[in-house]
Amino acid sequence: MVLDELGARGEVDRSRCAIDSVNMRALTGGDLTGPNPVDRGKKGSKIHLITDRAGLPLSIAISGANTHDSQAPQPLVMGIPPIRSCRGPSRRTPDKLHGDKGYDYAHLRRRLRKRGIVHRLARRGVESSQRLGRHRWQVERTMAWLSGCRRLHRRYERRADHFLAFADIACTLICYRRLTK
Repeated sequence: MVLDELGARGEVDRSRCAIDSVNMRALTGGDLTGPNPVDRGKKGSKIHLITDRAGLPLSIAISGANTHDSQAPQPLVMGIPPIRSCRGPSRRTPDKLHGDKGYDYAHLRRRLRKRGIVHRLARRGVESSQRLGRHRWQVERTMAWLSGCRRLHRRYERRADHFLAFADIACTLICYRRLTK
């Protein structure tokens, strides 16, 4: 609903969307937790996020910390809600999607192309990620905002749907702050 209002005002820009993920430590086990590869195998979860050009969260999902980034984009892209636009009908897909080297796989590129999304994914072993940073800093900033929320910085919930609900609330607050500007 907040995204619809922002879209009606023309503040949602799907021309360059970005995708990223971040690992969060889980203090207890539970649904969708796994050994965290960056935290000495302790339990954790991963938050996957797609943002628009300005850093507004469009779609969010969670998985176990040991889930590879290449498995997340398909459900995330499918999870983008239809957002009203001041220039035409509601749309669900971004025009272009930027991602880091964790998303550089042929099957991902094929799926994005099949959905009509132009992909701009850094290639493993070939390309520096610094050039991609010009368009990805918004998603990194949004991830930092999400990490600043106490209920998301550490996962206290055993149930995955509760953790996802807190992540949704945090994303709604980010969009609401933009709406009240």
